[in-house]
Amino acid sequence: MTAASDPATLNGERLGSLCERSIVSGQNEGLDMNDMLKPTKMIEATRLTREGRLTEATVLLQRILQGETAPDTIFGSAGDIAPTGREPPTPAITTEETGRPRSRCVGIDTRPASMTLRSARATAQPQMLYGLRALLDRVKLRSGLGIHGFGQPAPMSTPDIVPEGGKFVEATYSNQAGTRAYKLYIPSRYAGQAIPLVVMLHGCTQSPDDFAAGTRMNLIAEEQTCLVVYPAQPNDANAAKCWNWFRPTDQRRDQGEPSLIAGITRQVMRDYMVDPQRIYIGGLSAGAAAAAVMGATYPDLYAAIGVHSGLACGIASDLPSAFVAMRQGQLQAPSGSGDMSAVLGHGSAIPTIVFHGDRDTTVHPRNGDHVIAQSKSSANLQIKAHRGHVPGGHAYTRTVHSDASGRAIFEHWCIHGAGHAWSGGSPAGSYTDPRGPDAAKEMLRFFLEHTIPKAAL
Repeated sequence: MTAASDPATLNGERLGSLCERSIVSGQNEGLDMNDMLKPTKMIEATRLTREGRLTEATVLLQRILQGETAPDTIFGSAGDIAPTGREPPTPAITTEETGRPRSRCVGIDTRPASMTLRSARATAQPQMLYGLRALLDRVKLRSGLGIHGFGQPAPMSTPDIVPEGGKFVEATYSNQAGTRAYKLYIPSRYAGQAIPLVVMLHGCTQSPDDFAAGTRMNLIAEEQTCLVVYPAQPNDANAAKCWNWFRPTDQRRDQGEPSLIAGITRQVMRDYMVDPQRIYIGGLSAGAAAAAVMGATYPDLYAAIGVHSGLACGIASDLPSAFVAMRQGQLQAPSGSGDMSAVLGHGSAIPTIVFHGDRDTTVHPRNGDHVIAQSKSSANLQIKAHRGHVPGGHAYTRTVHSDASGRAIFEHWCIHGAGHAWSGGSPAGSYTDPRGPDAAKEMLRFFLEHTIPKAAL
């Protein structure tokens, strides 16, 4: 990777808009949702799924999502036998979620309580599409097909995950919110000295081994002598093993999934020598959104956060609003600013690095802007843009927000031409794009530039 040339101070311009403009110009935003969401097609896809005719259901659902206007297709009567075993559960909006309890995260309590799913056509259509995508994911989970038709990893080997001399051990943590397994990478040069700890949260359908192989974070942590812990989300917590970043109960300190992730962090600190000033957290997609939640709710525990193709804390409070945020990148906060100063008790900004492809059609690139905006404090920061190109790969724009001393507080990497995948990753893991800048290397470099002041511990 070559460093970018042409750094420029942007005088207050929102650099994230570069990503936003690119994706809007690259896709058909005028697609008629009524044409896409024909009820007869959705009913037919549901029938095929229930009958176990998964291949036909997948084809039909993909056709609807792609907006094809072919005549309604009615497949023949049931002739296939439904597969045995328990059907993966569909994530549901619970009574607690629809009650909309107030969260520590900004923006989750702003949709009028009187608004129902049928209160407005503009609201109902994205929610219908979310249900359609959820149905497609259920079909693919049952049939073994890869989500989005790509992202299946190459065969995995031990060197892809564990560098020579290192160890990758498994453990569990439990509290009142439940139990989570995790895997911990221990670098070969660890000998009881205090070293940094990085928490890595995988995306949907992934596992610690898969995520470690795809990001290559263990290999980079070996070079820097860091511990890396990978909490695992089980499918009984979410059918697709997604972190439930959109639920109010999982956006609060000392509750739900945040308490489990923080508990795993502290358990590793108890079992190994960890420098408490150098603990970091990052993730991909749903894991990135969960990392943003952790940064907002535990600023006294994590010195910096990394958000790759994720969303800001509190941008959604249930499944429908989650899909609207993913699809459109809309903020719920009335001000639209996403300011998190009220949440961050110490009043200072938590250092944040963001990576997002400007062709990401799963999580809108505008969400990367919101993550940075949410983390900002009122302090004036100098903004510079650096443009570069990976040889044989993607161009990118790296926007750096620095304080008066020149230290980078925020970085936003907009990767031009990239979709929803870990930039610079290895094909040994799922959802990676080897043609992008090395997100793991840059994320760890950024992390190690930051520490929590002793006075804040």
